[in-house]
Amino acid sequence: MYIESDGAAVNTRIEDENGSTWKENKLAIFFSDKNIYKRKNKANMIIHKEFVSYLGNVDIFRTLVFAKAVELKYWEYENIVFISDGATWLRNMINELFPEAIQILDKFHLIENIYQYANFVFNEDKKKVEKFKDKIIGYCYSNEYNLIFKELKKYKDITLPTGICNLPIYLENNKDKTDYSKYEHNGWFVGSGAIESSNKTIVQLRLKQAGMRWSVDGANKILTLRCYVESGRWNEVEKIVVDKLLS
Repeated sequence: MYIESDGAAVNTRIEDENGSTWKENKLAIFFSDKNIYKRKNKANMIIHKEFVSYLGNVDIFRTLVFAKAVELKYWEYENIVFISDGATWLRNMINELFPEAIQILDKFHLIENIYQYANFVFNEDKKKVEKFKDKIIGYCYSNEYNLIFKELKKYKDITLPTGICNLPIYLENNKDKTDYSKYEHNGWFVGSGAIESSNKTIVQLRLKQAGMRWSVDGANKILTLRCYVESGRWNEVEKIVVDKLLS
């Protein structure tokens, strides 16, 4: 079973202490090997997915994630593979709910962070940036973390501005989640493209149109309905409505 999770900002009617009205919605996607159709061009298509979503604190979202995993009988699967961008809240949630899970740091998110860090360190020198990226990813594939940190140690005295990924800390926190050679050998996904595209279809297309601002309760109700639609379970919503009308 694969589980992927990510956050996406939604504009609400409530201001935080800094005056911002944007709050993070958390979305999780569930699918299994039997839900994956392999095309002739070797591309994969996920033919069935299940979703849960929550705009609010992590504790409630954590409960929804575990409830969905139980509903899908996660214990019957040989492996649980959790792919994420390596955020602290996600690592903590996975460690608590699924300590047996194989955690994979999204390779493409890692590459983005390497580029961001290297562009600052090497002052946008494309050749040096590309060489640095290839070296770090190569060490991930060969499972040589000592060489990664030896390389990063060269730049330990550089002060990074706000907004630039602190790559040494990022990789230290996720060093046991980047053995991409092993993951690909086992036929596992190493990217979180499924959750990225799902954020677009579930959250952005419905809740982030021009001028939209939501109450938290209203957003959560719409998000729940969107999850039912995208999970192919709209008939359950119809049944609830019909039963309510007939009661």
